[in-house]
Amino acid sequence: MSEAEMLLITLHVPPALEESIVDCLLTFESEHGFSSSTVYLHDHLNEGLSVAEQVSGRQKKIRFQMIIAKQDEAALINKLRDTYSNSGIRYWITPILNQGKI
Repeated sequence: MSEAEMLLITLHVPPALEESIVDCLLTFESEHGFSSSTVYLHDHLNEGLSVAEQVSGRQKKIRFQMIIAKQDEAALINKLRDTYSNSGIRYWITPILNQGKI
C-alpha cells in the first residue's frame, strides 16, 4: 500500500478509558500496530479539569497513534463515535508522507 493511502490517527483519551481503547484499536490493528503513551495537555480553557489539574495547568491523557489504511478511516471513526460518544476523546488524522523501517 502506498503512503498516499495511509493515515496516522492520533487520539487523546481520558486515562479511565485506556484499556477499553486498547481493546477497540486491536480490532482495527494494522500491520503497523499502534503505540500509546502518557501525555499532559495544557489548555487555557480549563474545561473538565479537576482542581488539582487547574492548579498544575495540565491534564493527564493517554495518546494513541496508529497508522491505518485510508479505506478504514470512516469505520474506525464511526466505531469510536458509537462507543465513546461524549467521552472527551480528541482525535486528528494526518496523511503519511513517508514511512519505513531502518
